[in-house]
Amino acid sequence: MDFVSPLGPVYQAGTLSGNPLAMAAGLAMLRQLQSNPSVYETINNSGLSLATELRKQLKAAGVNGSVNQVGSMFTLFFADKPVTDFDSAKACDTKRFASYFQSMLRQGIYLAPSQFEAMFISSAINDQIIERILTASRTALSEV
Repeated sequence: MDFVSPLGPVYQAGTLSGNPLAMAAGLAMLRQLQSNPSVYETINNSGLSLATELRKQLKAAGVNGSVNQVGSMFTLFFADKPVTDFDSAKACDTKRFASYFQSMLRQGIYLAPSQFEAMFISSAINDQIIERILTASRTALSEV
């Protein structure tokens, strides 16, 4: 941390950059995760489950799209082709994503508001919440 401004030459901007409370919270979280490594398996399994079911829903609804997923992170794209780079991401149907997002929001599911942002699974997401997300998604996909 001595290399990060204001002490060091590396400038890092952000809402909580260098904030002592944020640093303490981050350190406490890292210690918690180090003591409980099984949380990674849990959240990765939740991410895989959710992404797999969303892919099935897209296919069942006849909606062109894909779900990119790595561990507990995933992104739903409305596109005719797989999204593998910046150019294929730019070709996505952002209006359809906006409709999907609004439908999910009306149903109480808060997603990242941009199709270009990853969504993250936390350890608070359990099977009941995943089912609630998937139920809302089926409705949203039927509306888009």
